[in-house]
Amino acid sequence: MNNNTTDNHLFATTATLYAEVIIPLALPTNYTWAIPEHLKEAVQPGIRVEVQLRNKKYAGIIKTLHQQKPEAFAPKDLLNVLDEEPLVYPTQLQFWQWIAQYYLCSEGEVMQAAVPSNLKLSSESILIWNEEYGIDFSDLNDEEYLVAEALEVKKELRLSEVQQLLDASHVYPVIKKLIDKQVCFIWEELKEKYKPKTETFIVLHPDYHNEEKLEKLLNEWSRAPKQMELLLAYLHLIKTSGEVTQSELLKKANASNAQLKGLIEKEILKAEKRSTDRIKSLPKNLVIDFELSEAQQKAYDNIQTIFNTKQVCLLHGVTASGKTQLYIKLIEQSIKQGKQVLYLLPEIALTAQIIRRLQKHFGGYIAIYHSKFNPNERVEIWNKIKSGETKVVLGARSSLLLPFKELGLVIADEEHDASYKQQDPAPRYHARDAAVYYASLFNAKVLLGSATPSIESYYNCLQQKYGLVTLTERFGNVELPSIELVDVKKLMPKDKSKVAFTPALTEAIQTSLQQHKQVILFQNRRGYSPYQICNTCGWIPHCKNCDVTLTYHKAKHTLSCHYCGTAYPVINTCAACGSHNFTQKNFGTEKIEELLSEQFPEAHIARMDYDTVKGKNDHDNLIKLFEQQRIDVLVGTQMVVKGLDFEHVNLVGIIDADGILNFTDFRVNERAFQLMEQVSGRAGRKDGKGKVLIQVSNTHHPVLQFVKEHDYQQLFNYEIQSRQLYQYPPFFRLIVLTFKHKEKHIAEEAANLMMHGLKTNFANYLNGPAQPVVDRVRNQYLWEIMIKLPKDAALIQQCKREILQQTAIIQSNKNYRSVSIVPDVDPI
Repeated sequence: MNNNTTDNHLFATTATLYAEVIIPLALPTNYTWAIPEHLKEAVQPGIRVEVQLRNKKYAGIIKTLHQQKPEAFAPKDLLNVLDEEPLVYPTQLQFWQWIAQYYLCSEGEVMQAAVPSNLKLSSESILIWNEEYGIDFSDLNDEEYLVAEALEVKKELRLSEVQQLLDASHVYPVIKKLIDKQVCFIWEELKEKYKPKTETFIVLHPDYHNEEKLEKLLNEWSRAPKQMELLLAYLHLIKTSGEVTQSELLKKANASNAQLKGLIEKEILKAEKRSTDRIKSLPKNLVIDFELSEAQQKAYDNIQTIFNTKQVCLLHGVTASGKTQLYIKLIEQSIKQGKQVLYLLPEIALTAQIIRRLQKHFGGYIAIYHSKFNPNERVEIWNKIKSGETKVVLGARSSLLLPFKELGLVIADEEHDASYKQQDPAPRYHARDAAVYYASLFNAKVLLGSATPSIESYYNCLQQKYGLVTLTERFGNVELPSIELVDVKKLMPKDKSKVAFTPALTEAIQTSLQQHKQVILFQNRRGYSPYQICNTCGWIPHCKNCDVTLTYHKAKHTLSCHYCGTAYPVINTCAACGSHNFTQKNFGTEKIEELLSEQFPEAHIARMDYDTVKGKNDHDNLIKLFEQQRIDVLVGTQMVVKGLDFEHVNLVGIIDADGILNFTDFRVNERAFQLMEQVSGRAGRKDGKGKVLIQVSNTHHPVLQFVKEHDYQQLFNYEIQSRQLYQYPPFFRLIVLTFKHKEKHIAEEAANLMMHGLKTNFANYLNGPAQPVVDRVRNQYLWEIMIKLPKDAALIQQCKREILQQTAIIQSNKNYRSVSIVPDVDPI
């Protein structure tokens, strides 16, 4: 499917032409602007245009062109066309519309999430000198005089220039007074934020392209030996590298700028400024240097057969069954067909290891895209994908919003993972589900891969909506790890505090280290201690903005709220009774790391959680160290369990399985099984001698028996019955409405109004309003309504329309205008 065909001569030139434009704001509907005569030839869907709305300028994207004049208002003119060719294709605009309609948000919010910030253009305020003001500055104070004097000379000043003249805190009051006194007026200008990176390249002067002339020059050289060295270094580099940058040449020749300048002035060398890529790409090559096993080949053939009749296929393969090799074969096939591939992963942490594997096979065909790239790097990746130059994109959920030209295949690895769902801000889309729709716009295929598929995806296979292919054995017939439950109840101290390391786990770690093997320990809480309690009266420090306890972070020596991010000094005196006697309860990854260092002082221990891998390359560096066996024990949160492949790990310990099994959520059993099965899959991937220890107090929990036997089918059969009985997915669709306000009663009243408005047609499907477990976050009180709808497309659409109507009615009442109403479709 070719997206790059847009006829912008479809409309008669005499009639007035209008454009529906998406601007990056949460507007309920897109606004319409008129197209002036002189811009008619330049407009087409997908290009950026400059528009003005209430004295502020925006760079919007044209969605459609039409000749229908809006009845309710007189459209203003477009100010300018910013592109010669579209920034996005019609398929992306169609996709944005679907996301907005399905997930109950605006197309402006989708645009805000999709388009890199440096392509959105920023509006900059400029002060313009009023020529009619004259030169009488007598009624101005000192600061106003300073700005007016500069304006009189320069005629216009940017806001940044005014900030240099004045104390930053006084800028806006001074500008307001100058405008009120008619000394100047304000003008909004859109400015491009993206700047191509330029580098200085050194080339030989055309006169010396003739070899005889060059030889003569070298033979007759008599002075400036350093310049001679520099020239010889250049000639060597141009032969080996093909092109030479100034920085590279000076480093190679150990020369100075002055010596290079001498050669340029003698017209022997020339300096040229060129645009260059910020992200260096490898040469494009296809090297598939492995053969599929018999089981893999059979799975590959089955996937191809399914793709003949179905758009979506689920690959259910046990951990270490070699799913990635199947993906590589399918990617190779797509590249040979001239198609693009999107390879989705739930976490940035996973991209670091897999990109190295894929680059080995695909070189410069592949690019990586995620939120850790800087704005200019994102623009460059965006443009290469749009042009079709980049054939394979590896990325987290945001890469789904890139402007693919010829998409042929989408792979969603670890498709069960909750990280595929965007939480805040809108659009709150699920990348796996949205990928199925997006691929359909290109007639592309979708492969979902997982060792522990989501209940919804597996159900879709049983309903014949998706195809199903299974890989039941590990690559090389390696055995699945043995799983042992360790009952911590028997070891619990008198105060019933949790045990970090049971004797069984300590002994197993010791054995692994003696065998020069590696260990992964999983604890789903970061920080040092999840909360501290006063031993005298039981008071627990809470966040002032949220209804949650504060976590102690020892490295920073702070108490931190994991909901709003506020940091507090460590509390030594009880606010209730004045006692200084506190106990830190439970343990996070930071404390586990400390305890390990005490018990195994010779071992190299590292931690992988949100606190330790914030930088762009932190994940990659840590994973490389672990791959190189420079780390013996890796402690981490969910980041360590997702699809990472380490050869030398023979022990995995789950420190506190009770914390995973005791959540109040209808997906708790599914999640617990997925987490434990995935984390166990990191053990014994090479030689099959893996062992998993699960520390838990409720050893008879049914999920633990399924994990012990690696039996997904039993889990599915157990879960599907209760889902149907209690009206949950995959049998019903969920929409959760959250009402937020700083006053508790106002949030509750707004929720009750919504209930009342929806009751007429949906009384049987409404639950609530109720307060969630954490009922205050960032000083906003929360109330929720859950709507459980049968899988009836017309009914779901009607409900969504009524939610939007009721939201508009509630927010038109001045008492509830400041209530934030957040719809979450298919919540996780």
